[in-house]
Amino acid sequence: MKKRFIVFAGFSGAIAVALGAMGAHFLKSLLTTGLITETNLQTFETGVKYQMYHALALFAVAALLDVLDNGLLIKAGRCFMLGIVLFSGSLYLISTSALWNFTNLKLLGPITPIGGLFFIAGWVLLSLAGFKKKKGD
Repeated sequence: MKKRFIVFAGFSGAIAVALGAMGAHFLKSLLTTGLITETNLQTFETGVKYQMYHALALFAVAALLDVLDNGLLIKAGRCFMLGIVLFSGSLYLISTSALWNFTNLKLLGPITPIGGLFFIAGWVLLSLAGFKKKKGD
């Protein structure tokens, strides 16, 4: 699991940097066209920030697997991965929907907060892992 977390964290971090650059340059240049609004751009940037924060958190989880309770850390890592996909992914789709001509994105509305709940659960599980000793200690 440690290797999966590191691989996911690395790719997620790289994607966050690439999407951040895309938002800062390409999407910002579309503000005058009306396909992207200032609100859309801010929403996109929120997705990028949270993806990067949680890619780093996932890397920390992988590093802590040798130190703290594995069961709780593995659950925390999975929550961070799901949160990245659901929270950030839905924000990317919602904020760029006019570019892709997606008109019926009402299904994505509830997905964003569900992703946020996975982020919160991941942080709580990470905290709880700090209270438990690793097996064998």
